[in-house]
Order: sequence, then structure tokens, then C-alpha cells
Amino acid sequence: PRNKDSDRRDSGLLYYGVGEHGVGDGFWLQSQEFQIQEGDCGDYWGVAGALADIPASLNQDGIYQFNPRAQLLTFDKNNEIGRFCKKFPDAEKPNGEWNTLDLYTFNGTSLHIVNGTLTMKLVHSRVPSGDGEIALTKGKIQFQSEGAEVFYRNIRVQKIIKLPDFSSN
Repeated sequence: PRNKDSDRRDSGLLYYGVGEHGVGDGFWLQSQEFQIQEGDCGDYWGVAGALADIPASLNQDGIYQFNPRAQLLTFDKNNEIGRFCKKFPDAEKPNGEWNTLDLYTFNGTSLHIVNGTLTMKLVHSRVPSGDGEIALTKGKIQFQSEGAEVFYRNIRVQKIIKLPDFSSN
């Protein structure tokens, strides 16, 4: 059971979902995750073997963190880097306030935007398949809730023809 006073509410937006339902921990599709957990809003998690390349570097705590000027690293549950990348910067509002989250995906590249700030960029989204990999350029969307209440409002899905430019952020 969740301790409402100390446990962070955990949720996520899973996207580029493919394959069999439940392959990820018995619940999720193989997919990319835009983390929506208190304090970690904007992080990346590869679900059920999904892979991505992210410009990242180790931070002072020894955790790989998004850094738009760093070299691309492959985030994969089967390598030493793992499948988690910490967002940067922290653009999340204080607990109890509404956050505005934007997810842009186009041709295998994804941008996690928290309150108008780019906090994560993935490129070359893909999943392993046999001896190779399959590019993720489309898939299903899942809203995740892991034992905690979460509220969403004003959800909009819209087709885009290119990614917005966040290079000035």
C-alpha cells in the first residue's frame, strides 16, 4: 500500500507502444515513457525493452541526465547505462499545482516538454526484434498510474509535420 504522506505519486505517458499488451511488467506495451511522477516529471524510462539514444552525461550523483550538448548514449535495459535518464532542467511546479506537459513525437524523435521547457530529447526510438531492431515511428498511447491518484485535463492529440524548435531553451 502507498503511504500518502511519503510516497511520490507515480504516473506516466507511454507512447510508441507496440507488441503484446502486458509484455512490460504484466501491464504495459513495449514503449517509451514520459515520466509523470512527483519530482521526476519529464524523465525517460524505456518500458519492456524499448531503446532510445539520448544526449546525456553523468551528473554529480552518478545518474545519467539529459544534456543537449552531450554525446548520444543508448539507453537500453540490457547495457551498463540502463533504461532510465533523468530530465534536465527541473521545470516541474510545486506539489499540488497543475503542470502543463507536451509530448512531441516525429519520425522516431521525441521531445518531453514540462511547463514550456525542454527536459528530454530522444532520438532513434526503437525496439529489439530478432537479431536486429525495429524503428518506432508510430504506436499506441497508454496513460499509466501506479497505485496513485492522478488527474489529467485538456488532453489534445494533434498531427504535426515537424518538431518545434526548442534550441533556445
